[in-house]
Amino acid sequence: MLKMKHALVALFSSLALCLGLTLALTGNASAANLLTNPGFEVGSLSGWSCTGGASLVSSPVHSGSGALTAAPAGQDKAQCSQTVSVKASTEYTLSAWVQGSYTYLGVTGTGTTDTSTWTPTSGSWTQLSLKFKTGASTSGVTIYLHGWYGQPAYFADDVSLDGPGGTPTTTPTTPTTSSPTTSSPTTSTSNPPTTTTTSNPPGDGTLPKHVLTGYWHNFDNGAKALKIADVPKSYNIIAVSFADATTTPGAVSFTLDPGLASKLGGYTDAQFKADIKTVQARGQKVIISVGGQNGTISVSDSNSANNFANSIKSLISAYGFDGVDIDLENGVNSTYMGQALRSIYSGGGKIITMAPQTIDMQSTGAEYFKLALNIKDILTIVNMQYYNSGSMLGCDQKVYSQGSIDFLTALACIQLQGGLRADQVGLGLPASGSAAGGGYQSPSNVNAALNCLAKGTGCGGFKPSTTYPAIRGAMTWSINWDASNGYAFANSVSANLATLP
Repeated sequence: MLKMKHALVALFSSLALCLGLTLALTGNASAANLLTNPGFEVGSLSGWSCTGGASLVSSPVHSGSGALTAAPAGQDKAQCSQTVSVKASTEYTLSAWVQGSYTYLGVTGTGTTDTSTWTPTSGSWTQLSLKFKTGASTSGVTIYLHGWYGQPAYFADDVSLDGPGGTPTTTPTTPTTSSPTTSSPTTSTSNPPTTTTTSNPPGDGTLPKHVLTGYWHNFDNGAKALKIADVPKSYNIIAVSFADATTTPGAVSFTLDPGLASKLGGYTDAQFKADIKTVQARGQKVIISVGGQNGTISVSDSNSANNFANSIKSLISAYGFDGVDIDLENGVNSTYMGQALRSIYSGGGKIITMAPQTIDMQSTGAEYFKLALNIKDILTIVNMQYYNSGSMLGCDQKVYSQGSIDFLTALACIQLQGGLRADQVGLGLPASGSAAGGGYQSPSNVNAALNCLAKGTGCGGFKPSTTYPAIRGAMTWSINWDASNGYAFANSVSANLATLP
């Protein structure tokens, strides 16, 4: 009997040990890095499939003794990718340390929503990270890194795909010609269709054919402080920047900045509302802008979409705004933001504008572009920011640098060929050299680009194969910086808009 007790104790101890080992192994498996050669430490690019001149370097590195470097050239973004077996209906985290301008990290083949993230500029190591969930029948995904057209070489190190591994039926291979949907324009450069204007473009029907949009500062940053009623009539749309994030997911609020109010001699909420009515009586529209460089609003599910829409509709009711501007520089979800904007439009916000960055409108597969196309029937105008950008690809597949007429016309061409009507496309530029870190162009350049698009005159080296007489107009960041510069932008561009067909 004693021997049996000892035997049972030994048996239970062994079972407990085995169970503990099993649990430990299971826990480790769920947190494993599924990538081959993730830190580039084996002396080669083994496990990776790369285009262009990818290689290993010993400096700079994030950790260890090696890192990846690859240099975009011509139409090659210098992509390195790896296909990995995964489990269906499972969440994963993808991350990498990168260095360099416009360095991308992304995933395709998820079976749900393929996603990517990027850094606009990085002189030091920066970690990119994203999460995704696989579809019900997904067994493998492709993760990738790449740079951008016209940009210098990028560096990458310590790439990680965290989650449970799948069981490959064949040895994973990565096609070298695959390209993520977020980075390659899908428009054709041959014989683009002539764009025509509908008789009733989205909006409340009272905007002129060509419009000038400007942002009004609800803060004091050194530019001339203005009351809303001080904004010249040359600005057809005044975008109040910005609404504030709240602790409720997706919801925003608005409060006059105390510092600005003080500088304006005690500008009150009641005066602000009265000024909105004053400029509206002059035929101008006032909208609330959401986002900006430091905007942190996320609309990523039905709940946050409803919160966003309801909060904007409350602001429209409280202040008399005519609509909303989406200036979220950290990305959008086209599905749920589209849902929110339709609710806002139905609730009285008839002016719907967007101000994406150039990188957001390079491809019809990018979320901002998808959003614009998804709400095309209610969208007023997209004023892409043609500044703080660096080099970008034009619709003719050539690389253009910011600061030129060609940069404006060749990039606008992507939107015009990609599905937006000409009356939904505007050119967004800084009002002065003080208003942006780069990309300022003189009003004469802006006018030349508008004339090129509308009439085929004043073009630079790039000339669209058709004209777009209904091109909607221009936007500037900002009215306040323009005021500091004697309204040089508004005076010149507004006068030129009046001459367009």
